Amino acid sequence: MHPSARACIAYIAACSISGKKASGIYDYSQSKHISISGNADKRSASLYDYSRSCHVSGHFPTLFDYGQGAHISFGFNGKAFSGYNFRTASHFSGAVNGSSISLYDHGVGINFQFSI
Repeated sequence: MHPSARACIAYIAACSISGKKASGIYDYSQSKHISISGNADKRSASLYDYSRSCHVSGHFPTLFDYGQGAHISFGFNGKAFSGYNFRTASHFSGAVNGSSISLYDHGVGINFQFSI
C-alpha cells in the first residue's frame, strides 16, 4: 500500500474510534506530518489528504479513495479496526490507543506507527 494512503487509513481509524478531530497525522515510517482535513466518525468519512491532493469519502463499511481510484472497506471492533484496500488487493488491521495508532499492512507484512 502507498505510504500516504496507509497514513490516511490510520487517520480515519483514529478519528472514527477516538472521536477526536486532528489536522493531520504523524507517520513514523516517513518521519513526517501529513496534513488531512475533514471529518470521520463510525458512520462515515469525508476528508481531504493534502499529501496526495485527493478526497476520501463514503459511508462505512465502504469508502472511496479518489487518489487510488479504488474502494477501501473498514470494520471497527472497540479500539481495533480492520479492512481491505481494493487498489492493492491487501488487508490491513490495527488498533488505536489514545493518540497512537498501530497499523499492520498485510500486503507488505509490516507494522506501522502513527500519532494524531
